[in-house]
Amino acid sequence: MQRQVLNGRVAIVTGAAMGMGEATAILFAEEGARVIVADRDEAGGIRTVEAIRAAGGEASFLLVDVAEEESVAAMVRRTVEIYGRVDCAVNNAGITPDTAMVADADLAVFDRIIAVNLRSVLASMKYEIRQFLEQGSGGAIVNISSTTGVRPQPTNSAYVASKHGVIGLTKTASIEYASQGIRVNCVLPGAIDTPLIQTAFARLDIDPADYAPILSLFNRLGTPREVAQGSLWLCSDLSSYVTGHSLAVDAGYTSR
Repeated sequence: MQRQVLNGRVAIVTGAAMGMGEATAILFAEEGARVIVADRDEAGGIRTVEAIRAAGGEASFLLVDVAEEESVAAMVRRTVEIYGRVDCAVNNAGITPDTAMVADADLAVFDRIIAVNLRSVLASMKYEIRQFLEQGSGGAIVNISSTTGVRPQPTNSAYVASKHGVIGLTKTASIEYASQGIRVNCVLPGAIDTPLIQTAFARLDIDPADYAPILSLFNRLGTPREVAQGSLWLCSDLSSYVTGHSLAVDAGYTSR
């Protein structure tokens, strides 16, 4: 008999209206979690919830702007009101990279990317960890960084800085709260077939089939579910001795 590794637990997934967040919310529900689907995209978030419920899972949608601290605080409060507790979270919400050289950087764009991709991770952890401490039963957090967090790319200075920062925040929080049974890790997705990367390929007039061998030792793009499986492992007791770790889900991209 296959056990559900998150059976009975309550999970928050931000940016769950599409792509990796959607796949994570669906997989966590399949593994027995009651899932909060959090996103600014109400229509997409509701579709994710409907997909989970249609498959027999349990989920609720919360309209959240992760760039606003009060919205994040309300997300955690509402999760507790709906399901009584929080056991794990995947802080996945993010926006697309900038496309300028440093000398041409738009600081307004930089500020927006940092707010959504980095500041929101700090805000999310702040309120998730407070809830874990109040419950007194530990918890697990996964922050979604990127392979650019360890292997920078040109013309993406804001995005690269934000993803480096996510790794730093993850390590800091893991050290601070390990003694309270709170584990904090991050996942570094490589080239994953999401709407965001397809939009980027179209903008640059790149054929994904031609470019995939450059980004992957498997000569293909990864799937959102493959990233979700990494987050699932890190949120479950299967990784009970793992904290402060950066798990690359990148088909070997960062190994060369």
